[in-house]
Amino acid sequence: MIRPDFRSGFVAIIGKPNTGKSTLMNRILGEKLSITSPKPQTTRYAIKGILNREDCQIVFIDTPGYLRPRYELQERMQRIWTDAFKDVDLVLFMSEVQRFPTEYDLEVLQQLKDVRTPQIAVFNKLDLAPGLSRADFEAQLPASVNETVFISAHTGEGLEQMMDALLRYIPFHEPYYEEDQLSDLPLRFFAQEVIREAIFHNFSQEIPYATAVLIESFKEEREQTVIDAVIWLERQSQKPIIIGRNGENLAKIRRYAEAQLSVFLETRVLVHLWVKVKPGWRKKNTALKELGFD
Repeated sequence: MIRPDFRSGFVAIIGKPNTGKSTLMNRILGEKLSITSPKPQTTRYAIKGILNREDCQIVFIDTPGYLRPRYELQERMQRIWTDAFKDVDLVLFMSEVQRFPTEYDLEVLQQLKDVRTPQIAVFNKLDLAPGLSRADFEAQLPASVNETVFISAHTGEGLEQMMDALLRYIPFHEPYYEEDQLSDLPLRFFAQEVIREAIFHNFSQEIPYATAVLIESFKEEREQTVIDAVIWLERQSQKPIIIGRNGENLAKIRRYAEAQLSVFLETRVLVHLWVKVKPGWRKKNTALKELGFD
């Protein structure tokens, strides 16, 4: 039976790229739903993560970082970012204590001025800036921001205070999802993302941004899950880089994905990878629709 004081609602996590949005959601949920890397613009989709507690159900929405679009893929990512403000109960604006305010921070805050949804400013990486002055940060925030909290998504410091703050803005409501549900996305989506994460961790410069992953087959068998995936590249010259000598680089991606997905799916996982060149896929609507960008 649902408690009469049960709260349920939606919280969008926004900010510029690489501020720890995905790390924060993973930390709150105690599960790795959003992929992470030191490189910016790792997140391309809006990913819902569902926190279930005795007193509440909170649906966190991890969004792509705010950016100035240069091609169609980034246009779609920016559209996802803008749509995140719609139909949520609270907006968490994230920035880093040691870099705030950047030019991108100020652009995001400018957009928040016209948003009537309650807002909390979350300053991350508190562990890297001891002795900071809270007043200095709050003085640079618009009046639309209701509260300010300081956290470390890496160590967990300040997360309890952040949860206490955001619960004040979550309405009394019955849960929107089943109590054992962690996300509304299919398992094959997370398989795709883990393979992308492996690419972000193993390659530098343009390669991670020029690649996409398409799951062609996801078979849950009795004692294992078998996944067939295609890695898209933009140029033929990128193919030998991602495959590597005697397939070494592709094998690294496969091993990483199998290890991560075996933990996530709690079963043995076999990943088969193919590499195809899809010229200019980041700029083509048909290719982006195949990848789930409507």
